[in-house]
Amino acid sequence: MKKRLSVLFSLLLVFSLFLTACGFQKESGGSKETDGDTKKGETKLADKQELRVNIKTEPFSLNPGLANDATSGNVLRQTFEGLTRIGKDNKPENAMASDVKISDDSTVYTFKIRDDAKWSNGDPVTANDFIYAWKWALDPKNESQYAYQLYYVKNAQAINEGKMKADDLGVKAVDDKTLEVTLEGPTPYFLELTAFYTYLPVNAKIAQANPKWYTNSGKDYVSNGPFVMTTWKHNDSIVLEKNDTYWDKDSVKLNKIDMAMINDTNTELSMFDTDQLDWAGAPTGEVPPEAIPQLKEEKKLKVKTIAGTYWYKFNTEQKPLNNVNIRKALAYSIDRKAIVENITKGGQIPAMAAVPPSIFEENKKGYFKDNDVKEAKKYLEKGLKELGLKDASELPPIKLSFNTSESHAKIAQAIQDMWKKNLGVDIKLDNAEWAVYIEKLHRGDYQIGRMGWLGDFNDPINFLELFRDKKGGNNDTNWENPEFKSLLAQSQKEQDAGKRVELLKKAEKIFIDEMPVMPIYFYTNVWVQKPNLKGVVVSGLGDAQFKWAYFTK
Repeated sequence: MKKRLSVLFSLLLVFSLFLTACGFQKESGGSKETDGDTKKGETKLADKQELRVNIKTEPFSLNPGLANDATSGNVLRQTFEGLTRIGKDNKPENAMASDVKISDDSTVYTFKIRDDAKWSNGDPVTANDFIYAWKWALDPKNESQYAYQLYYVKNAQAINEGKMKADDLGVKAVDDKTLEVTLEGPTPYFLELTAFYTYLPVNAKIAQANPKWYTNSGKDYVSNGPFVMTTWKHNDSIVLEKNDTYWDKDSVKLNKIDMAMINDTNTELSMFDTDQLDWAGAPTGEVPPEAIPQLKEEKKLKVKTIAGTYWYKFNTEQKPLNNVNIRKALAYSIDRKAIVENITKGGQIPAMAAVPPSIFEENKKGYFKDNDVKEAKKYLEKGLKELGLKDASELPPIKLSFNTSESHAKIAQAIQDMWKKNLGVDIKLDNAEWAVYIEKLHRGDYQIGRMGWLGDFNDPINFLELFRDKKGGNNDTNWENPEFKSLLAQSQKEQDAGKRVELLKKAEKIFIDEMPVMPIYFYTNVWVQKPNLKGVVVSGLGDAQFKWAYFTK
């Protein structure tokens, strides 16, 4: 639910990182320069350093091993820190690790954990805290939706599938402050992965003593990032405060972050206008689409293209969506251009592909035409014939589900009308609050479900590997294709960057041809912020870091 800075990594840049990884020494700390608004040494900080944002809903989970959504991720990125962190320049830099050495064959990473790395309760952060967290997420009984993100580590997949023991994982505590990680094969983006929340450490001593440590704020909810959670009023608000045990605390200027849970876009913007919020909109909240034109005119709106795709998932085991031609008919018949121009209004790009054009530039065009009603009707006729039906009115009932949000509702209503007008297909709309909705989706208790994907790291495989395994953590569609799986596997072993890209493009073509999801648009982040709020790092992947944020006078 990966997912972030004005300029995205290109695929070539990812591979250049691979080639220079052995010299990876950059530190996250000591970033005391300003963000460019004033010259170094001239910034006058406001007396009050308290940030107020809206995260819309209750996080799914604030355990790094269970989190699988943007809301949870937006909290965890402030409270925890991995071996690396994605820095201001959108590149991974040393964080909990003060140094990393990479073997000549790029399969063994040795991380030196900094001596001053501590948990918020004063405990030292150790190699075992990482090992414990990763093994916990891979334990099948814990049902981590994101366990597959760890599959790059040797034997991780076999452990998650119950075929090997946890102790077979390719990790070793050389000593308390040295972690050795052996991978299944060379992974050019591994130092980006170690910044992602599934790779975060957990205080093993606390977690073993209290398995429910992560369900509430309090003495057992310890973290190792720039901020620590001091209050969690479920379904209401979260309060974070500066973590005085954080190794790089001198770079942290904010003393407090108040996170409201207001799931109404108009209320959120109103709270910003009345000085109850310092930030409204993405990546933590949402600006009401109807307010965007006026905010643009007033030159208040900030827009950033990000690596993310908004799509509808099809449950391919539910009739009539088990028929590929019905799925393609539904996908071809909608007018994406009308949706982004008349509903979302935030500069989004119509999506006729799965991987964003920031990664595959040619995906601006995609694999099929937008609003191709003529072709859609051909697929519908073919699908109906295969199902033994005469016309669309004989189709089994179809329900489109989405989580509570004004914009999601408007998009669903528009698509409902398009399907009725263009194909004669009737659908019913069904919405639920996020926590209930995502649980139903993961259980397969849906037919068509709204979802989006923000990249966890800037590589095409991140958008495709979701659907590698039928019962994979974030698949939800029950779709699986042997050739697709084989191409992904080949890509992970291919050392030639160009050949690897071609393998992934072939995989995407299969994916779009079988249409287990219906892409709708490529995301942008749209927001407003107080003029004196500086230093918030919004990356090209769609997430925000407040570590370097501050208010000026």
